[in-house]
Amino acid sequence: MKIAQIAPLAERVPPRLYGGTERIVHCLTQELVRLGHDVTLFASGDSLTSAELVPCCDVALRLNPKVSDFLPHHIAMLEEVRRRAHEFDVLHFHIEFLHFPLIRDFADRTVTTLHTRLDLPDLQPFYRAFADVPLVSISQHQRVPMPPVNWRATVPHGLDPTVLPLRERPCEGYLAFLGRIAPEKGPDRAIEIAARTGMPLKIAAKIDAQDRAYWEAVVEPLIASHFNVEYIGEIDESQKADFLGNAAALLFPISWPEPFGLVMIEAMACGSPVLAFRYGSAPEVIEDGVSGILVDTVEQAVENLDRVLKLDRRKVRESFEKRFTSARMTRDYIGVYQSLPGVQKQGASTEQDEPKKVGLEAA
Repeated sequence: MKIAQIAPLAERVPPRLYGGTERIVHCLTQELVRLGHDVTLFASGDSLTSAELVPCCDVALRLNPKVSDFLPHHIAMLEEVRRRAHEFDVLHFHIEFLHFPLIRDFADRTVTTLHTRLDLPDLQPFYRAFADVPLVSISQHQRVPMPPVNWRATVPHGLDPTVLPLRERPCEGYLAFLGRIAPEKGPDRAIEIAARTGMPLKIAAKIDAQDRAYWEAVVEPLIASHFNVEYIGEIDESQKADFLGNAAALLFPISWPEPFGLVMIEAMACGSPVLAFRYGSAPEVIEDGVSGILVDTVEQAVENLDRVLKLDRRKVRESFEKRFTSARMTRDYIGVYQSLPGVQKQGASTEQDEPKKVGLEAA
């Protein structure tokens, strides 16, 4: 199949630092190419890919100090997608809903993976207006607040199992927090868990502009007042394997409807068990008692930390390999592509044409 992957431009594909969606686009694109598909990636110009790259900006927008507004860059990318849409059997969008008015004439050979939360009230009238656009969710819980729409599948994320190897014996016995410094991600709760258990905590996270006040008012003072807590900033892919692999466990103390939580399966890939709060997708990702422990409060987290630390790291990795590899994710998406009405019509047309060609040659 000729497949277009349309990525956000905030980060490169794969991201240099933070960037869950772009990492998933990378894993999917690489696996599709490996399987022999003809893939074109619309992404930032600094992206690294084995597909044909269509550079839609010079470098990732978040890391470009000259860029203050991402929207014009995405609109320009969509114009290029529109211009070339006829070239592809399938167009797979990862930019939420910005493209919906554009694809009306060829929506039946598109699919859009929704990567973010869907419980915001402003989204309801929008998705009602575009109820026919084919969608993919990344967890069943993500779907809960949505009006009736054209769900094609739920496809959980998957990662290349060679990038984050199993670390059976971590060199250090710290707790890890990885992601964003934001109230809903719970870095303050992670610090409280570390303080109450006496275990060291390392925090590797980015700080967005909208969360700067929360960092300065809440998290930074907490770190300063706890000798066993260290903030190490954003880390890249090469650092992530050591950071997660050497951790005794990952803390995932969220308080929001997490659509997926990529960091959970990144930790699982390294064999590091996850202590997760029971919100959003966490119960779908974590096999309670196998790859981690699910809790509802800080008190329960403190009480269950010893159980988490005793989980078999090989079984944690096995849970990842069984459920969350890029190969499994890609198989799921190929099934979605093949089920799209526009793709099925193309296949039927080809099958009808072939016998006629054979007949003419025979005559």
